[in-house]
Amino acid sequence: MANSLSDIYAMGGIPKTGLNIIGYPENIIDKPVIAEILKGGFYKAKEAGVSILGGHSVKDPELKFGMSVTGIINPNEIIRNSGAVPGDQLILTKPLGTGILTTALKNEKLPEDLLAIVTQKMKQLNNAASKLMKKYNANACTDITGFGLLGHLFEMIQASDVSA
Repeated sequence: MANSLSDIYAMGGIPKTGLNIIGYPENIIDKPVIAEILKGGFYKAKEAGVSILGGHSVKDPELKFGMSVTGIINPNEIIRNSGAVPGDQLILTKPLGTGILTTALKNEKLPEDLLAIVTQKMKQLNNAASKLMKKYNANACTDITGFGLLGHLFEMIQASDVSA
């Protein structure tokens, strides 16, 4: 859920609504586990002030959960990933490496202490960082999810016609 909100926060928007999307292997994951996942999403949405309007579930060989989130923003205040200018500084609001650690988890090689740390960081909303970025008039922003630092940095510098 926090990941779903990141795109809204990265553009300087305020998230408002969400639709649950969950896929799971029906014969492996019990319904009470699915209920706990949805409950976790509900509490994170509540923390963000997001109303859940419904959702969709599908049978899938791999467990997946997320939300399709909508938000609001003044069209003149959108912070895009294409606005970087020479001299801008890159500021990271969370530590890098969650992708590596979640891969280790999938392969049952992640120690419990690291699991607690990575879980806490991934649950953290980016709303405070979004407010600060607007306060200090950031030129560009992206969230580093899915494609990692290099993928998102490349996308940003290419779209802005700058280098890093």
